[in-house]
Amino acid sequence: QVQLVESGGGAVQAGGSLRLSCAASGVNFRLGAMGWHRQAPGKQRELVADIHLNGNTNYGDSVTGRFTISRPYPGNTMYLQMNDLKPEDTAVYYCAGKRTGLGEEWDYWGTGTQVTVSS
Repeated sequence: QVQLVESGGGAVQAGGSLRLSCAASGVNFRLGAMGWHRQAPGKQRELVADIHLNGNTNYGDSVTGRFTISRPYPGNTMYLQMNDLKPEDTAVYYCAGKRTGLGEEWDYWGTGTQVTVSS
């Protein structure tokens, strides 16, 4: 079955940077879209950024200009470069994938990696 594995989380001070990675296994085609979501304690999960096969990207308002999503061709590995981190970025970050680039639902999820930003 398809598995998504995140890495790169950790603890950092405000203003610092982290780079998250996501690697997919068990899939023999290029996922239609991949994305990063996050969930902070007591809050709903939210989309951080996603990237589609045509290279189009979308970012949440709170991370635009600070985070960059990338997905080198031709595989199913994805990265999230996070700069100028703020305490409000503290959350569990999840990698997700869609079989196709269509629809709202994400078909595959990783188990998450913790990002903690201290002030």
